Amino acid sequence: MEPTPRHSCLKLQIPNQSEPIFIKATWFPSHFHLSITDGLHAWLCNASEDEVRERAAQWDQPVSDYIALAERFLGFQQPGSVYGFSDAGDGHRRLSWTFEKEGTKLEWRWKCGLSPDSRSTTAGVLDFLMNANIRLSEEVVIKTQSFERLKVEAEKCLAQSEKFNNEKAEFESAIYAKFLGVLNSKKAKLRELRDQISKEETTGKLPQEEDESTDKTLSFDDESDNEAIEEESSKNLTGTSKHVSTSRPRGRKRVAPR
Repeated sequence: MEPTPRHSCLKLQIPNQSEPIFIKATWFPSHFHLSITDGLHAWLCNASEDEVRERAAQWDQPVSDYIALAERFLGFQQPGSVYGFSDAGDGHRRLSWTFEKEGTKLEWRWKCGLSPDSRSTTAGVLDFLMNANIRLSEEVVIKTQSFERLKVEAEKCLAQSEKFNNEKAEFESAIYAKFLGVLNSKKAKLRELRDQISKEETTGKLPQEEDESTDKTLSFDDESDNEAIEEESSKNLTGTSKHVSTSRPRGRKRVAPR
């Protein structure tokens, strides 16, 4: 089963030509079909698999790369590429475009034969453009509706976010007010305790000084008593010493033998 083909349509402005041409292309994995019209005449180019394979071999390319490169230049007009649609005799035209590869400018050419039914070919191109325009319009409508839904959701989210911010601010204000009240109460209690401690220190200072003076008096009296006792003891010792020194021992006088 052959894969589903891809379609493209290019409005191509050819240099030195006043009117553009339209190129409708149908792309297959190994070949492609072109329908070209200027609105009055039409041309066809049906590149067979053998022709595409031969051209790809001439350029040392796989068939898939050759098809992809042709689709790139005939699906969208590439800036920097020089397009041509010149007369090839007998009503035929030669479609060409240039590109650069490894710094070298190359040119591809395909001969297009005059369509046996230009009106039908032109109508086919116009039908494709109309259908593509309808599909694009539908996509625009769908995208617009999706955008509107997203916009409504975004506005709801924004309103909800603002509500949360307001509630947060109110909650923080209430908590701060309560905290401030508790803090002021604690400060007042601390001031009361500080004043109470100051009063207790002031009232307790005088008795302490009296006790210290009493202790000093008692200490002085004790020292005086101790000094008196020491003086009396020294007197007694002195008197005893004198008494001992004045009294002489009595005994017999020994006479040395003759």
